[in-house]
Amino acid sequence: MRQSVLIIACGALAREIFALKDANKLDHVTLRCLPADLHNRPDQIADAVGEAIAEARSEFDRIVVAYADCGTRGALDRLLKEEGVERLDGPHCYAFYSGLDKFLAESERDIDAFYLTDFLVRHFDRLVYRALGLDRYPELRDDYFRHYSRLVYLVQCEDEGLMVKAREAAQCLQLKFEVRQTGYGELGRFVAAL
Repeated sequence: MRQSVLIIACGALAREIFALKDANKLDHVTLRCLPADLHNRPDQIADAVGEAIAEARSEFDRIVVAYADCGTRGALDRLLKEEGVERLDGPHCYAFYSGLDKFLAESERDIDAFYLTDFLVRHFDRLVYRALGLDRYPELRDDYFRHYSRLVYLVQCEDEGLMVKAREAAQCLQLKFEVRQTGYGELGRFVAAL
């Protein structure tokens, strides 16, 4: 009998993890997601993950975490080390979608890049445009995006509707548009190995 596995994940990865879980026929794997907007308060991610681990510890044989560091400045890794729980490697989801080695190798060239994933394209209006107040104060665009010249869309799934929305986001932010087909990257390997 296979071990029961829980993935505690960022809500921004839910759609992708469900697709990978189904594609790999991982019936022994359960997914529980924390709110994606924790990224606006990264200092709360480690505590939220810790609570989720504590709540689930007795239910599962194994727990893994589908979060990168995501701005916790090492707090998530310290917690997971204490708990004996593994996570995806990398500073953020952009790196594991691209492939950590490739992302790090290109990071200097991409110093001017603002990244979007499929999730961020779907929720651009709420999580970027309105969350930054650009709907009320469009002049803030110059302050927030002064050092960016490109919007790089890291594509997980082919979807023409998302491509249109990503182009519109680039226009809205007055950035050049670039597309990189990443697929699920290291997230795919992480989930498939469960």
